Amino acid sequence: MNLLNHSTGQDDDGHHWLAISDLMASLMMIFLFLALLHMVQVERSQKVEQEVRITAAELREAIYLALAHEFRDDLARWNAELDRPTLTLRFREPEVLFDRNSAQIKPEFEAILTDFLPRYINQLTPFREVIREIRIEGHTSSEWSEGSTELEAYFLNMELSQQRTQSVLRFAYDLNTVRQADWFKQRVAAVGLSSSRLIKDAQGLEDRAASRRVEFSVLTNFEAQLISGSQTPPLEAQQPAPRPATVVR
Repeated sequence: MNLLNHSTGQDDDGHHWLAISDLMASLMMIFLFLALLHMVQVERSQKVEQEVRITAAELREAIYLALAHEFRDDLARWNAELDRPTLTLRFREPEVLFDRNSAQIKPEFEAILTDFLPRYINQLTPFREVIREIRIEGHTSSEWSEGSTELEAYFLNMELSQQRTQSVLRFAYDLNTVRQADWFKQRVAAVGLSSSRLIKDAQGLEDRAASRRVEFSVLTNFEAQLISGSQTPPLEAQQPAPRPATVVR
């Protein structure tokens, strides 16, 4: 009888450990499957991100080449430059842009804007579906009237730079080409940055003349796509994201 009970106990123990072994094997298979699924998702995400980056680089280069070709004969006479990495067209001749401490556009700059803006919009129109924002930036030097503190000068220049970009935007809206380009009006923003982004010389000192400038920058929507992890659709298939009315800061 004891032998029978002992034998039955051994059988029960065997079945018990066999059940645990089967459970552990099942859990291991589940863990392996989840790990494999995670690896596939990571690999897919990296592939999508790489494709987005490649598409972004190619389209940004295409935008740069279009602008560079259009304005290749104008930049020197306007004393302007086109920055390739940031897609920024910079007008850097302060004596042509505005009088000191004034937001009134000078006639010389009005003539430049009349020539520049329709051609600028025309070159950007084929890329409008991937353009998130066209930013008109006003920059000043750090100086103001004698006796002003650094902080007072900063905020006075902030107000001046905002007024100047608004003047440029108002002038742009008086041009037929701009009024008819609804996509441009939906994406343009006028931003005054005061002396927050000074231009410095080789010695690291402020170049006050170079710091007083107006810039037109193109921002694309690829940064948002990288954050969301969505793949970029073909250019002709994209739809512009809804935006509020023109932002003036």
